Amino acid sequence: MPEADFVAMQQSVVEGAPERARELARQALEAGAGAAEVLEQGFLAGIREVGTQYAQGKMFLPDMMAAAEAMKAAVGVLDVAFLAAGENRPAAGTVVLGTTKGDIHEIGKALVGTLLSANGFRVHDLGVDVAAEVFAEKARELGADIVGVSALLTTTMQGQRKVVEALERAGLRPQVKVIVGGAPVTRRWAEEIGADGFGKDAFSSVALARGLLNGHAAVTAGGK
Repeated sequence: MPEADFVAMQQSVVEGAPERARELARQALEAGAGAAEVLEQGFLAGIREVGTQYAQGKMFLPDMMAAAEAMKAAVGVLDVAFLAAGENRPAAGTVVLGTTKGDIHEIGKALVGTLLSANGFRVHDLGVDVAAEVFAEKARELGADIVGVSALLTTTMQGQRKVVEALERAGLRPQVKVIVGGAPVTRRWAEEIGADGFGKDAFSSVALARGLLNGHAAVTAGGK
């Protein structure tokens, strides 16, 4: 496939153009390109560029959300091709997400899930008001690499500690990383409860998840 075609795919994500991304994915498959090749060299390269520009202060939250929508449109086309070939889409890792017991705030956690999915992670969103044991059960069932726990209130932050403890009781901590986030959550809190990472915002959570699975330590993606 010509390099220009991959560049066009990358650009469709950077520009947040879902219709263009969907059409480019379709055209590539019709031309005989492999879905994995299109995903990695085209669209994932585009979303990585979005992350770079965000880190440099050149893109902002609305840009990220538009890019995620473009990514989602392309992946929808590619997933059909993977299924037709009897394959699973390559994933950067499997993440179980949820908001702690007693906390019903959805937006921040949903945003993290959207961006992780756009960046190639397989995400299972448990929703809000989730008991610690449910995180552990789903992590075991899916063979999760990461459990992400959101809390928007100081009163529900303790639920993050309980998730860490539930994973320890289930014998899953050696293989499952825990990342925490939410308005009142700080790096110090993450360290105190034994989490592996703290994301100060949605996009830093993506970088954090990627770093943890690449073997980098630890509670680094937050500034507080």
